[in-house]
Amino acid sequence: MKKVIFFLLILVFLVACSNDKVTPNERFDNFVSNWNNQDFEQLYGMFSSKTKSAFSDEDSIHRKQKIYEDLEVTNLEVSFNPLEDEELEKAMEDGLATIPFNVKMQTFGGPISFDYEATLTQEGEEDDENWYVQWDPGFIFPDLKDGGQIGIRTTEPSRGEILDRNQMPLALNDEVYLVEIVPEKLENPKASVKEIAKLLGVSPESIDDKLTADWVQPDWAVPITKIVDEEVQNKLLNIAGIQIRTITGRIYPAGEAAAHVVGYLRNVRADDFEDFDESMYSADDVIGARGLERLYEEQLKGEPGVEIYITKEDDEKITLTEKEVQNGENIVLTIDINIQEKIYDAYEADAGTTAAINPKTGETLALVSSPSFDPNEIMYGTTEDLWNTLENDEKQPLINRNISTFSPGSAIKPVTAAIGLQNGTIDPDEGLEINGLEWGLDSWGGYKVTRVSSSNGPVDLNDALTRSDNIYFAMQAVDIGAKEFVSGLEQFGFGDDLPYEYPVTASSISNSGNLEDEVLLANTSYGQGELQMSAIHLATTYTTFLNDGNMIKPTFFVNEDKSQVWQEGLITPDQAQVIQDSLRSVVTDGTAKAANIDDFAISGKTGTVELKKSLDEQGAENSWFVAYPTDSQDILVAMMIENTHKDSAGNKVEKVTNILKDVKN
Repeated sequence: MKKVIFFLLILVFLVACSNDKVTPNERFDNFVSNWNNQDFEQLYGMFSSKTKSAFSDEDSIHRKQKIYEDLEVTNLEVSFNPLEDEELEKAMEDGLATIPFNVKMQTFGGPISFDYEATLTQEGEEDDENWYVQWDPGFIFPDLKDGGQIGIRTTEPSRGEILDRNQMPLALNDEVYLVEIVPEKLENPKASVKEIAKLLGVSPESIDDKLTADWVQPDWAVPITKIVDEEVQNKLLNIAGIQIRTITGRIYPAGEAAAHVVGYLRNVRADDFEDFDESMYSADDVIGARGLERLYEEQLKGEPGVEIYITKEDDEKITLTEKEVQNGENIVLTIDINIQEKIYDAYEADAGTTAAINPKTGETLALVSSPSFDPNEIMYGTTEDLWNTLENDEKQPLINRNISTFSPGSAIKPVTAAIGLQNGTIDPDEGLEINGLEWGLDSWGGYKVTRVSSSNGPVDLNDALTRSDNIYFAMQAVDIGAKEFVSGLEQFGFGDDLPYEYPVTASSISNSGNLEDEVLLANTSYGQGELQMSAIHLATTYTTFLNDGNMIKPTFFVNEDKSQVWQEGLITPDQAQVIQDSLRSVVTDGTAKAANIDDFAISGKTGTVELKKSLDEQGAENSWFVAYPTDSQDILVAMMIENTHKDSAGNKVEKVTNILKDVKN
C-alpha cells in the first residue's frame, strides 16, 4: 500500500512540473503586452536567437521605435486569439507555434491596421526553456518583410482667405518673392551682404547669421526673406549670388485700413502651442499673430494632406494610409471695405475708433482703429527699426482701439433718456427748472455739475438732448436712483460680454460695478465718471431707437442671422420715436449743426469726454459723433476722435457727415 501511495505522489509531482511550463499563448501575450506599451527593449529580449543573428537591435527594435515616432503612432492595439487546446498541445510537442495577430494604430496620417503571423520556437535548457519570437520587418508593416522604405508625402493646405461682404479680399494668397543667396556666387561677400542688407532694410549681421548656419553649403540657396516690392526685387537681381523665386504668400490689399481687424501672420513660436496644437505645425510654418488671422487660426489654417507609404526596390509604392488635404475655410465678413477705407482715410493724422453698422440688421459695416500699420510691411518689408518706430509713436498705432473701451461722453445721453422713460421718471414734456451753468446737491461737498449753455425757461427732454444739457441728465439720474439706473444700463448690455463674434472688451458701469456714490451717478448719466464702452457697443445701443425699442444684436459674419433682437422692449415704440425726433433736432438746432446740410437729412448725437483731472486743468478731450441718415436709416456711424482740444468743435461732425454722404451717394 505504501508503494502505491509513493507512486501516486511521484505522478502528481511530474504532472505539476509539466503544467509549470510556459505556453506559447502565455509567452506571446507577454510579447503583445510589451508591444502595446511600446517597450521595445523588452521586445528584443524576447526575440529568437535566429532573429538576433539576422537583425541587430538597431535594425529591429530601434528602427521600429523610430518609425513609430516619425508616424506619431498612438492608440496602438495589438491583439491575438490564443491557440486552441489541440493546437496548443501540438505546439508543445513540436516546440513550434504559429499565432496570427492583428495590429491597429492611429498615425498622423490616419489609421493603419494589418494582420500578420508570429512564429514562436522553444529555446533553452529544461529549466530555462521558453518560447521566443521569430521576428522580421513584417512585424512593423507586412510589406516591409522583404525590404522597402517608409515614405511620407505631405500636401500643405491653402490658407482660407478673409473677404468682405462683396467678396473683396482683405487677406488672400498671392505671389510674393523669396530672396535667396548662394554663398559661393557672391563676388565680394562683405560688400554684397552690406548692399543686400541696405535694400532689405536689415542689418548685415542678420544676413551673415543665416549664411553661416550649420546646415549651409557653399552651393546651396539660403533663404533670406520674402518681399513684395518689385523695384527692390529688380535691384537685388543686379547683385551676383542673389536668386529670387516666386512663391505663395499672404497679401493684405486693404493695408492699414483693415490691419487691426484682419491682423497678419508671423513665423510660429514655442509659446503659440499654449493655444494651438503643436502637431499641426512645423518649424517653418506661419501662424496668425493678431486680429482675425489669430482669432480664427484653426479655421483658416486647414489641415495638411498626408500619405504614408512603402517604396520597394522596384519603385513600387504601397500606400499604408492617406488623409486628404483640407484647405482652410474662407471667412466672409459683413464689413464693406469701401466704407472701411472711407472712414480710415477720414481720420487723416487723427487717432480714434469708429464702428459703422446697419442699425436695422445689426451687420457691422466697418470697424476702424486709427492710426494703424501696414501688415504687408510687417510681413515682407520689416526694417529693423520699424517696430521701434511703431512702439514709440505717441499715437500708438499698434493698439487695437476696436476692442478697447472709452468714456462715451454725451453720446450716452439718449440711453440715459431711455432708462428714465422706461422707468417713468422722465416725462418728455415736463420741463425742469435749471438756473445758471452749475448745479449740485448740498450733500456733494461743493461739487458741481456744469453745462455749456444756459436755458431760457424749463428744460424738457428734447431741449436737453438738443443742447446736450449735463445738468438735466444729472438731475434725472439722481431721480431714477442708483439701483434702477444700474439695472437700466445692464439691460443695455453694460457689465456683460457683447454677443459679438469679434471679441471686444466688455463695457463697464464703474470700477466697483455700482453707482452708490451720488456724484458718480450724476457724472455717469452724461458719459463721464467711470463709464466705459466700445464703439461697436455704443453704435448697438442706438439701434434701440430705430427699431421700436428693441436693441439689435451686432453681427460680424455674413452667415449670421440678421435683425436678431438682443434686448426686446427696452422702451416703447412711442418712446423710441421721441428720442429719434430729438436726435434730428441735435443736427438742426443743437450741437451737431455742422451736419445740417441741404437735401440730406442726418440725425445724431455728439459727445465730448473731458480727460482733465481737475476743474481748473485745461485737459485734452475725446470727441464722439453717432449719426445716421434720418430717412434711410441703413447705416449708423459711431466715431470717436482722440485729443480734440485743439480742433474745431465741428471736426468730428464734419467727418461723419462726409462719410455718410459718400456712402449714400
